[in-house]
Amino acid sequence: MHEYGIAYDIVETARRAAVDHKARSISKVCVDVGEISMINPEQVEFLFKAIVEDEPLFAGAELICTVIPPQTRCECGYVGNEIYVCPTCGALPSIEKGKEIVVTNIEIEAGEE
Repeated sequence: MHEYGIAYDIVETARRAAVDHKARSISKVCVDVGEISMINPEQVEFLFKAIVEDEPLFAGAELICTVIPPQTRCECGYVGNEIYVCPTCGALPSIEKGKEIVVTNIEIEAGEE
């Protein structure tokens, strides 16, 4: 269940950002999840909620996972989403997008200075 480790890392990334910016609360965390990352976004969202359930900093926080489709490129010039065989030349294309798991945005309420 590597989704738990991913959810935990997302929580800790958001927590560090909030502490660094002296935030009172975190309202939203946005994550790009590659379609071929072997991660179930719904499971990550469920585990995120379970991890932050009793954390005041995350009260009401939501996790938004955006699934990123694969993008591949082949030496022959093909660019598309075929991940196994280049439809132009039959070679194995390189995967440029679709495997990533990236926190893209964290919405916080900043503390008073």
